[in-house]
Amino acid sequence: MNKKLWCIGLLTLVMVVGVACGQKPTTGPNVSNNNGNTVTEEQGAAGTPDENTVPEVGSNGTEGESTPTTPDTTAEVTPTPTETPTPTPTPKPTETVKKETIEVYFTDPQAMELMKSKQEITFEDDIQKYKAAYKVLASSAHSELIPLWAKIELKSLDFKVGAITLDIHMPDEARQGAGEEQFAIDALRNTLFQFDEVKSIELLVDGEKVESLMGHVELEHPMMK
Repeated sequence: MNKKLWCIGLLTLVMVVGVACGQKPTTGPNVSNNNGNTVTEEQGAAGTPDENTVPEVGSNGTEGESTPTTPDTTAEVTPTPTETPTPTPTPKPTETVKKETIEVYFTDPQAMELMKSKQEITFEDDIQKYKAAYKVLASSAHSELIPLWAKIELKSLDFKVGAITLDIHMPDEARQGAGEEQFAIDALRNTLFQFDEVKSIELLVDGEKVESLMGHVELEHPMMK
């Protein structure tokens, strides 16, 4: 009888202790994670990071940090083509037109004598001056002054170091008698030798030195002043 009561009392005590333990708040055991850090049950409830969550890694390799990218402010500069300035041609100096009154020689209508006349010529240089002198020698505006070189063509005229060289073409109709031939040579000499710088005259016919201009009078090569 006493033994039965003792067993009932012991069973009752175990039940009381069990009820008391079920009502007391329990603190969960500490759990160690894989890194060796101790995480309590309260810390796990507050926000234990998920093992599947990958932390944000910045561009510099540091977790959670992001390095801002600096924009490239260097703009590509296209070189502007340089225009080559067109050189301005140097204007040639304008030569002054000169005028001069010279003595020109003709013959009379009967070819009896050599006659002198004053004529005005215009020119820019010496070559033009001698050509202008020949031109007035071969023409006349007066009926009393007969040009002796009217039908003789001047092909070219050159002047070097005091020497004039004339190349002429003389057709058959330009040939005259001995008197007119001598007058023609004298008229040419007197007209060109009046220029101080002219010292000699070389007269060519179609580029050749000839013995006589018209077949009557011997022609000097060159004629000297």
